[in-house]
Amino acid sequence: MTIDLDIVDVKILNLMQANARISNADLARELEMAPSAVLERVKKLEQKKVILQYTTAINPVAVQQKLLAFIFIKSTEGFASNATTADALAKIPQIQEVHHIAGEDCFLVKVRTEDSASLMDLMRNSLKKIPGILSTKTTIVLETVKEQQQLVIPEK
Repeated sequence: MTIDLDIVDVKILNLMQANARISNADLARELEMAPSAVLERVKKLEQKKVILQYTTAINPVAVQQKLLAFIFIKSTEGFASNATTADALAKIPQIQEVHHIAGEDCFLVKVRTEDSASLMDLMRNSLKKIPGILSTKTTIVLETVKEQQQLVIPEK
């Protein structure tokens, strides 16, 4: 599904990605448009599901989520059954992302926990309870050089 975005839509998205709390008045000023026209465009972007949500980026260390890990998960089930495993993984609060991947493994998940003991607890008490998980490979992040949610939006 592709959605046609014009140059004004792209500018709105870039401004809102940089600051989700930007006011409609400030958007209008940046775009040199009437506030009512900008508000209408933002509402249309929401209706078309281009803008999915407004979030706040929180420093993980400030909320004791110091350990970042990626876990490759191999499932014993076929492709159709992987939906059950994916749903079970998605319900675990410490798992931030679940990706169904091609290759030797079936899933790649992004996990944040307090420390290595918490990660081990998650693996022993949450992952182990999911039927169909054959194996896991865990990579612990030592340092994050770049992490962002913003997308590069091509201009028309």
